[in-house]
Amino acid sequence: MNRNRRESGGPAETPAVLIDTHCHLDAPEFAADRDAVAREAAVAGVAAMIVPAVAPENFAAVRACCERHAGCHPAYGAHPLYVDSVDETAIDRLRARLETELAGPHPPLAVGEIGLDFYVPGFDAARQEFFFAEQLKIARDFDLPVLLHTRRSVDAALKCLRRIGTRGGIAHAFNGSRRQADEFLRLGFRLGFGGAMTFPRATRIRGLAASLPEEAIVLETDAPDIPPAWLDGKRNTPGELPRIAAVLAGLRAASRAEVARFTTANAVSALKFPAIANG
Repeated sequence: MNRNRRESGGPAETPAVLIDTHCHLDAPEFAADRDAVAREAAVAGVAAMIVPAVAPENFAAVRACCERHAGCHPAYGAHPLYVDSVDETAIDRLRARLETELAGPHPPLAVGEIGLDFYVPGFDAARQEFFFAEQLKIARDFDLPVLLHTRRSVDAALKCLRRIGTRGGIAHAFNGSRRQADEFLRLGFRLGFGGAMTFPRATRIRGLAASLPEEAIVLETDAPDIPPAWLDGKRNTPGELPRIAAVLAGLRAASRAEVARFTTANAVSALKFPAIANG
């Protein structure tokens, strides 16, 4: 689809150029001020955002959002928490959407948000796994990367990825072990770090953010969800990305400019869109 020592030193010092690799700017939470939110992010240094769909029913909203806001790029897919409300025609609708839009002015950069979610009570693992596998096959057919949702399901997702090879992509909101991280990297994935990393008690995530090789890491907000520590549970926005990047810089004892450089390069490489100049 995670708060108060100011490790970042505040938002005044803006990194060079950043990419938010996972932002639901089309969500209803932004209905009242979406244009202002997009402007504020751009002013803060967020040069691009990936806006992933969650079901065929919001494909049109994702496209409209990306047509309206410069720097927004779509991804299309069915989120595991939505597969109970769609039928198997969703697979054909995804394929048709990709066939149409890949040749258009706003081509999708990935298939997503797709994956598995074994956290919410009452989940249907078999149904989730069916839709996940079918969407991976579509991504493979179109040679597109994928944006993965893997809450409480990392090993199951990795098993499916090994069975159905893709060109890689991004494991969104990564919260696994170092062993799992290394396996994602072996399969051609980058790992998304965002608001959860900003909480001092999130020791495992912070340890990974500090120790993984630079080529493993991309930044994301998952706005309006997973707010960073300083928002105290309030709505997240893509404009928070510079402060999230500053926390990563602190954890790695790196400069903000260096974090902006390598996370932007990783996002460009993972999602295969034209390089973005980074000063």
